[in-house]
Amino acid sequence: MVWAIATGIFLALLASILVLLLVVVAPRAASSSAHFNDEISFLLHDGSVVDASAQARDLLGQTKLKDASWAVLRQTFFSVFPTVPEEIADGRKVYQSEGMPGLELIIDKNRHIERVELHGISRNPGHILKLVAVQRDHKMLSHVASVSPNPSWAMDKNNKTVWHNSAYQSLCNSVGATPSGACPFELPYPLPQTVQTSRLGLVDPDGARLWFEVSSHPTTEGWMHFAIRIDSLVQAELAQRNFVQTLTKTFAHLPIGLAVFDRDHQLVLFNPALVDLTHLPVVFLSSRPTLLSFFDNMRDNRIMPEPKNYPNWRAGLSDMISAAREDRYSETWNLPSGLTYKITGRPHPDGAIAFLLEDISAEVSLTRRFRSELEMTQSVIDCFAESVAVFSHLGVLTLSNAAYHRQWNIPQEGRDSEISIIEATETWEAAFEPCEIWDDLQEFVLARQDRQLRECLLTTKNGQDIVLTIEPVSAGATLIRFSRLEDTDTFSPMQKIANG
Repeated sequence: MVWAIATGIFLALLASILVLLLVVVAPRAASSSAHFNDEISFLLHDGSVVDASAQARDLLGQTKLKDASWAVLRQTFFSVFPTVPEEIADGRKVYQSEGMPGLELIIDKNRHIERVELHGISRNPGHILKLVAVQRDHKMLSHVASVSPNPSWAMDKNNKTVWHNSAYQSLCNSVGATPSGACPFELPYPLPQTVQTSRLGLVDPDGARLWFEVSSHPTTEGWMHFAIRIDSLVQAELAQRNFVQTLTKTFAHLPIGLAVFDRDHQLVLFNPALVDLTHLPVVFLSSRPTLLSFFDNMRDNRIMPEPKNYPNWRAGLSDMISAAREDRYSETWNLPSGLTYKITGRPHPDGAIAFLLEDISAEVSLTRRFRSELEMTQSVIDCFAESVAVFSHLGVLTLSNAAYHRQWNIPQEGRDSEISIIEATETWEAAFEPCEIWDDLQEFVLARQDRQLRECLLTTKNGQDIVLTIEPVSAGATLIRFSRLEDTDTFSPMQKIANG
């Protein structure tokens, strides 16, 4: 759009000047014939203009002919007569205009003398109306180019600036360059004849760096260039790069693998732990693979469990992405190698997703070993004939055997339920003859100091003698046993507590 406006300004400017001078500015004493001749003519000697008619001087926009040459004239005529040569050959040549019927340029050279004449166009009302419309459009486009905040300029094939707007002039003045001189930007020449975009920087007198994105468009005369200030964009990219580097350094020593995918599902950040856990090549990860490619390579490396139907699982990967974005994705992978990985998905700003890969093999192994030891302990105490119960320092039942559950009618499904020492003593007290031991028992279980082995004899409602043993164990827990008197040899009758 910008290029089209600038090109239209350039062409309309030259065309309107040529045609308006021929039709509108024609002298009043012109001939009444349909065409007029020899009103715009130049006389040159070895390529330098030595004389010109009044209309010709108006065409150049100057009354004096100093520094006027064939190169200047050619630049003036080129937009309407694109076939005019860079060098004038001997003899008479006639060039027809493009888009202006009846307008022709005649160049006649005899040795060192050249004569250039611009011959007429008909004065019909249609042409005049069209020229007025062109002049109006030219004024508007010229104003648009002039007030544009972005620098725009045109250069010929010799890389010389031939046109520029006020923004370009202000830019050149701010960096100490001449608008009509060499371009302050170090453009990558030679450019191919296609649209080019370059990110270039300038340094102002204070040493500040000014960043621009320059778009270069080829034209028949050379190039049109348009610059846009991108300081904020460059600073944002620099801040993002520094932030990524900071994150990389921060997560470099993290034992958990980290993979961050952007909103387009491309890998933008990973840490060394991810390489160690997945065994994926650093070159592959650095190439910013997609999320699908990332999981495909993990599957090839057997770093994820083989799905029963991988194509369906791969097609359903979008569900996993959605779950990760909602912070509800978490899976445990049991790998063929015997390792156990935990993968968690977490949402990140702007649609990004982070996956955390953690090796929990040691944790799982420890849990399994602990569970195995608990099962062994349970099976051992289930072999005891006496009923056994262990209460934690908080007074909660944590371990009991089968004899205890049979004695107190606790169902198998209620084996893992939390029973407090208060609830338990209420049950026990109801089964025995009155005794003062129960309040002391509760204090013993919840106390932290002065805990010594205690035994007492209880009598059930049906007259059976039961030995109650209260014994402190590790971590502040308390072991409580109910044994029949005939099954124990350590209890002394002197320890019997009087009932009722």
